[in-house]
Amino acid sequence: MRAYVFPGQGAQFSGMGKDLYEQSALAKEYFEKANEILGFRITDLMFEGTAEDLKQTKVTQPAVFLHSVISAIVLGDEFKPEMVAGHSLGEFSALVSAKALSFEDGLRLVSARAQAMQKACEIEPSTMAAVLGLSDEAVEEGCESIKDLVVVPANYNCPGQLVISGSIEGIDKACEVLKEKGAKRALKLPVGGAFHSPLMQPASEELQAAINATTFSIPVCPVYQNVNAYPQTDPIAIKKNLIAQLTSPVRWTQTVKNMVADGAVEFFELGPGDVLKGLVKKIAPEVAVG
Repeated sequence: MRAYVFPGQGAQFSGMGKDLYEQSALAKEYFEKANEILGFRITDLMFEGTAEDLKQTKVTQPAVFLHSVISAIVLGDEFKPEMVAGHSLGEFSALVSAKALSFEDGLRLVSARAQAMQKACEIEPSTMAAVLGLSDEAVEEGCESIKDLVVVPANYNCPGQLVISGSIEGIDKACEVLKEKGAKRALKLPVGGAFHSPLMQPASEELQAAINATTFSIPVCPVYQNVNAYPQTDPIAIKKNLIAQLTSPVRWTQTVKNMVADGAVEFFELGPGDVLKGLVKKIAPEVAVG
């Protein structure tokens, strides 16, 4: 079976999507539609903007989403997913590509998500850190040992690589504890907030209203969702899981393992960069990655 995966925030780069825009009239049409919906020319920032321009939350998330979804659209009849999944923000790209959401509604939700997350980041200073060389269980125990500070596992990226999220004080303390436990590295990330942690609750509440007001359809194939790593086709359940996603960890390791267990033998990444290809190879070295 053929699985398609879609990257999240952090995959952006200056010049992203320019080749699609210039080589495909269909891609150009969708990019211009996005400029109208967003109310600013995101294409100018994607194609010519600096890395700093692309770091703006209101730009980053829609930019990665657009690159991913339009990459799927221009494939036309070649795009025949049998299962899809997206990492964090990429879950919206997966849902649109699997026709659970329209392009327009998907973009509006991604824009609303970005703005809600930005507001949540401004309420309390917070951050994330990558922990390398420890088991998931050791990282979980380390986080649980820190009382009275917010620090939780946020992204189960692959065996030996887990990202934690929380208050700045909580992350600083956790990095110390996890290095003592034998982590090869515990490195703070250059992000603006504690994504996929309880500190995103205000954003989750804001996004819930937007998601509940949006029409979701039955996707053309199962969508493996971040919250529980299970395949889903029921629109009501998809909405519920999408709302919970902002305050819950991204279970990427478990997602890829479940897709393989359910028959995936080929994985294709659509969107900027190839981070997910690398993670899939580490999680399931036996599968083909295109």
